[in-house]
Amino acid sequence: MKKNLVSRSVDLADLPPLTEKDRAQLERLAAMSDAAIDYGDIPPLTEDAWKNAVRGTLYRPTKTSTTLRIDSDVLAWLRAQGSGYQTRINAILRREMLAALKGR
Repeated sequence: MKKNLVSRSVDLADLPPLTEKDRAQLERLAAMSDAAIDYGDIPPLTEDAWKNAVRGTLYRPTKTSTTLRIDSDVLAWLRAQGSGYQTRINAILRREMLAALKGR
């Protein structure tokens, strides 16, 4: 079975104008209470659903350039593992940050 794929791109800086029908629907939705919203087609998320959740597949944190003084032997060890030593430094720091936050 051959599948036809359709690709579309949207320029978020230049969105098409909303029609009157679109505006009316958005106003109706905004006026609804949470209790009136039908979540029937969305399965409920339990604690078990979050046990294997992985952060970072789509998350891209902002990066900040900084100057950091590192012991020469530590930097040599990181560089000796191949390219991407800055990424490894960030991963090590993130792991320690998350461990510290978890221990609160």
